[in-house]
Amino acid sequence: MKLPIPLWEFVAMMAAVFGLQALGIDVMLPALSLIGEELQIANPNDQQLIVFAFILGFGFPQLVFGPISDRFGRKVLLQASLIGYFLTSFMCMIAPSFYWLLAFRFIQGITCAGTRVAAGAVIRDLSAGRAMARIMSLVYTVFMIVPIIAPALGTLVMTVAPWEWIFGVLGAFSFLVFMWTQFRLPQTLPEEDRRPFSLKSIREAFHAVLTNRISFGYMIASGVIFGCLFSFIGASEQVFDDVFGRGDRFWIWFAGIAGVLAVMNYSNSRVVDKWGMRRISHAVVLVFIALSLVNLLWMQFVGQDFWVFYVLFAMTFACFGMMGANFTSLALEPMGKIAGTANAVYGFITMTLSSLLGIIVARVFDGTVRPLLIAYVLLGLISLSVILFTEKGKLFGVGEGKEP
Repeated sequence: MKLPIPLWEFVAMMAAVFGLQALGIDVMLPALSLIGEELQIANPNDQQLIVFAFILGFGFPQLVFGPISDRFGRKVLLQASLIGYFLTSFMCMIAPSFYWLLAFRFIQGITCAGTRVAAGAVIRDLSAGRAMARIMSLVYTVFMIVPIIAPALGTLVMTVAPWEWIFGVLGAFSFLVFMWTQFRLPQTLPEEDRRPFSLKSIREAFHAVLTNRISFGYMIASGVIFGCLFSFIGASEQVFDDVFGRGDRFWIWFAGIAGVLAVMNYSNSRVVDKWGMRRISHAVVLVFIALSLVNLLWMQFVGQDFWVFYVLFAMTFACFGMMGANFTSLALEPMGKIAGTANAVYGFITMTLSSLLGIIVARVFDGTVRPLLIAYVLLGLISLSVILFTEKGKLFGVGEGKEP
């Protein structure tokens, strides 16, 4: 593995690109109720749509962006998408109504999808297997700084300016990333490895991805269990405010959960070479289910105690740190030179599935944490079932599925 720039800079750069998604979601979480009031939203749960419009826009365009990156290279797609993200940020600032805001957020999600496809393909161009899992874990570790500080940043912006300027922060950040990648990131896909942009080549690439048992299986497993993550993000302000009455320090509680997740991402980067992607991710799925079940039973039969919920939930959330990078690496490992299309299909399936599941779960919020925890247990079990089917009934790298 030979990187075109120092490892620390490459990790930071990719994390910044990935961070456009997290920043685009988390920076406005403290403002959702205020936006809902000012734009006269009748149903309080509708404020979640400001988040989910962005997430839904992020999904399907990846199917187009993947083949584009395989044909024209990663950097062209990345730079064009960053320009689009910059422009839509300021369109959101001047949105005349709630529905226009949702439309601009959807378009912003589309532009963000292009940045994510390009960055994922760049990482795959320059690494593979456990080396890729290690880099992805480091990227996710730095990337997790964004959701730790984003709610606090959103709160800070609202103390000195109207909530519209939160979108101005998104525009400024995308401009800085554009300048950084423009001058420091070379093209990583050689001319001889580029695929023609034709319906036939796209169809063949999609067929290769969707018919590979490992790639497709881990896409579905990831999409299902990450529906839990998005359901919490969508309803997080309501959970801390309406259920536990701690909305005034929402950014602190959210940062604590994100911080634990960042630590686990870093831990994965340190142990994945020794233990392997399968052993780690399979074990963590089992832990995820167990912790969710314990939390659910406590909340149901003992009572909705904040500290019990928060500690158990933070531990549950930490499990995502040892699933995301490993699931992604397992899914993309067999794809080789069609990394752009493979990453696009992976992103489309996981993001669309997880966002739809997240919307369903968040929308049934009833003033308690029970619907959320029930969903965590059920989605965890479904993801585990998909993994068992993918690995032909064997977990922890035992048998045919064991990575080299």
